[in-house]
Amino acid sequence: MKLISWNVNGLRAVLKKGFLATFTALDADIFCIQETKMHEGQAEVNTPGYYQYFNYAERKGYSGTAVFTKYKPLAVTYGIAPYFDDDEGRVITLEFPKFFLVTCYTPNSGGELKRLDYRTGWDEAFRAYVSHLDETKPVIFCGDLNVAHEEIDLKNPTNNHHNAGFTDQERAGFSVLLKDRFLDSFRHFHPTKVMYSWWSYRFAARSRNAGWRIDYFCYSQRLQPEITDAQILTTILGSDHCPVELDTTDALKPVETEEKAGAPQA
Repeated sequence: MKLISWNVNGLRAVLKKGFLATFTALDADIFCIQETKMHEGQAEVNTPGYYQYFNYAERKGYSGTAVFTKYKPLAVTYGIAPYFDDDEGRVITLEFPKFFLVTCYTPNSGGELKRLDYRTGWDEAFRAYVSHLDETKPVIFCGDLNVAHEEIDLKNPTNNHHNAGFTDQERAGFSVLLKDRFLDSFRHFHPTKVMYSWWSYRFAARSRNAGWRIDYFCYSQRLQPEITDAQILTTILGSDHCPVELDTTDALKPVETEEKAGAPQA
């Protein structure tokens, strides 16, 4: 089974840059996106054979997440209540028979770290949320988590030490999230490999590969026997992020239903 996660930095924008061709070519079983920057009815996303679920931010043109899945989930949840009151459309959770799938667009701490307190509160709440899910069944969570965990995960760690996404607080929060419960898939399979998933649009960062690894698939440790690989798809363009991929055995694949995938759900 193939799972894809991609911060598209504006779904309407990326639809004009070949998103549907990329979507079709990747042929994922579950395709998660972050930063849709749209509200219901602002764009038609034609993905035959997939159920669609959107979580929109109250603020127009901001944040937002979506999931496209070939398999109808048992249940769908939006946000992480009661752990955090989120009106920015940052999380969608799909429950399948053998696992929960969570896509997340973690808040950025912002310029001059003006939103760092909000961000650290979010990190604590998200950790409580996925840990609670994990008590019921294993969890796979993915998305733009807006943190480069270790120095290997960004091009210039010294210069960025106190910048959003590489503060001590954010890195420590991610360490606590993983500790004793979850695995960072890419780092598990590729412990010393240097690859990035986001490059600033400024200073020709992508052509110089001056990037950050801030997009993740993580999963409950007990799922490890069913996880086969993790990849960063750096050649795929269209956003300042590239997609990341998680591959699993078919043991996690939900049972197919005869019901045809229908219209978008919000």
